[in-house]
Amino acid sequence: MLGRLILLFLLTPAVELALLIQVDQLIGFWATIALIIVTGVVGSHLARREGLSTWGRLNRRLQAGDLPGKELADGVIILVAGALLITPGILTDVIGFSGLIPVTRTRFRNVLMRWFQGKVDQGTMQVQFGMFGGPTASDSKGANVPPRSPDGPRRSAPDDTWEGRPQDRPNHADEPQGDGNGTASSSP
Repeated sequence: MLGRLILLFLLTPAVELALLIQVDQLIGFWATIALIIVTGVVGSHLARREGLSTWGRLNRRLQAGDLPGKELADGVIILVAGALLITPGILTDVIGFSGLIPVTRTRFRNVLMRWFQGKVDQGTMQVQFGMFGGPTASDSKGANVPPRSPDGPRRSAPDDTWEGRPQDRPNHADEPQGDGNGTASSSP
């Protein structure tokens, strides 16, 4: 992952510089500067408009009691697209504008959701529903589902056994604190 980030941060500016030089040779220096400024202004306006629209849809879904997964993914894409449009460059502007156009944003969202679902299925990412990451999740019918243990399968029922690593076991205020030898001590 670190190697990919380093490559991204080294390769992207080099490509952007090469593209800006090519555009400068085609349309001239001042026209290139104007293009960078115009894409930044138009992009920020589009990002604001699309962001407010998505925010309104998100609020309507929440008020209806639905989970706004699509809207949250759109919000992340719009945020990244807006940041790319502020960055001077041709490649980042093309990617940024495509993240703000609803048709292409839908495609980005589908790819993002498939990637996210793949990470959850692999067990490299966990999603918890509930208040403050509570221990239960709900299935599509609203019934409580026992939580997954860190190694994947669902526990049969919430009980006092812990299936994860000892250092991951949650401590609760009502549990007696151990002294390290497996016995409970009365001091906090």
